[in-house]
Amino acid sequence: MPTLAAHTLLISIVALSILLMLLRPRNIPEVYWVGAGASLLVLARLIPLSLAGRAIAKGTDVYLFLAGMMLLSEIAREQGLFDWIASVAVHHARNSGPRLFALLYLSGVVVTVCLSNDATAIVLTPAVLASVRRARINPVPFLFACAMIANAASFVLPISNPANLVVFHNGMPPLSSWLIAFLAPSFASIVITYIVLRVYFRRDLASTLEPDNGQSPLTPNGKLILIGLALIVAVLLTASAFGKDLGLPTFIAAVVITAILLIRTRSSPTPILKQISWSTLALVAALFILVEAMQSIGALAFTERALLAAQHLAAPIGAPGVPGGRFLPAGVTLAVGFTVAIANNLLNNLPVGLIAANTLTFTHTKGLLRDVTLIAVDLGPNLSVTGSLATILWLLALRREGLHVTARDFLKAGILVMPLALLAAIAASLCINLVTKM
Repeated sequence: MPTLAAHTLLISIVALSILLMLLRPRNIPEVYWVGAGASLLVLARLIPLSLAGRAIAKGTDVYLFLAGMMLLSEIAREQGLFDWIASVAVHHARNSGPRLFALLYLSGVVVTVCLSNDATAIVLTPAVLASVRRARINPVPFLFACAMIANAASFVLPISNPANLVVFHNGMPPLSSWLIAFLAPSFASIVITYIVLRVYFRRDLASTLEPDNGQSPLTPNGKLILIGLALIVAVLLTASAFGKDLGLPTFIAAVVITAILLIRTRSSPTPILKQISWSTLALVAALFILVEAMQSIGALAFTERALLAAQHLAAPIGAPGVPGGRFLPAGVTLAVGFTVAIANNLLNNLPVGLIAANTLTFTHTKGLLRDVTLIAVDLGPNLSVTGSLATILWLLALRREGLHVTARDFLKAGILVMPLALLAAIAASLCINLVTKM
């Protein structure tokens, strides 16, 4: 097959696979569409099998991290930890809708930071819904809070979003560097998202709650899980502080905690393993293949040239005669951030994260542009339900509970929340970059 025709066919297969992943015709899961596209590339000899193997191997740390976090989330859910968190919030709300919203939002922040955004969007959401229904108040504001804080707080720590590992799969920054770069932008993102949602849903939150009948007790095994999660977070932060990969420590810690729980309860691991979404790992592996295929034919040259062009616009900073760094004009930084953010909603943040990772590596981009790219990959999905896999799974979880949030409903809130939060986060990142370069 002539090279041009082969390249055109490859790009068409990749584009169609991602489109079908987003549209999910006949409700067929995303993994089948992306997996079929990756398989077709190999079977049609558009990419060699060895390249597909190398692409899959690149994601090893991500797979281990995802598997470990899914296992931890499942045992926490099984032991009622998320139900307990939600019931504590309801108990301390003292019949106030706005206070309950603030407490549940804060709960979502903690779960996202410590257990990743997937846990908040998929596992905490049903617990919040059950608690809010008992309080007899409109659940929609609280459910939107779960979905949006899952993205807004997902760059506080490296472990807060699997997309962080995707973007930095070629080398995670040490924890100290991460906190310097992302702590202030994360705070800005969390606060602005809360304010906009609080104002947007102010009428729904004006209702008085039903009297609280007391919070759900946390079982001894639930307390064990809570202690174990605290220890795991400490281990992961230590690994991050030394610049180590997070996947293997996460997976080992999850297996150890699960084994202790199963021994205590004399239970079989089979029910827990069945509840874990192993297809998510296959989905991520297939996406690695698709993006690597695009990279192999130079199809990412546009993103690479665009990023290089943005870097060339950097201007020197510092007093005359004093060595200084370089800074980017605010307009260029905002343009990069909002372009990546919008791309998340057209392609989903996992493929965008992989494209961004390859582009950053090829162009040797570090500093402000890299930081803003990561912020946009994590926060951009708050615009629409197609932005991230976590939001898509959140939507499906709601449908299983008999609630239907349309793409239009989400977009109406997202078009207010995401741009303002992203603007605040990029502004904070610009300020940090300016201060550190002085």
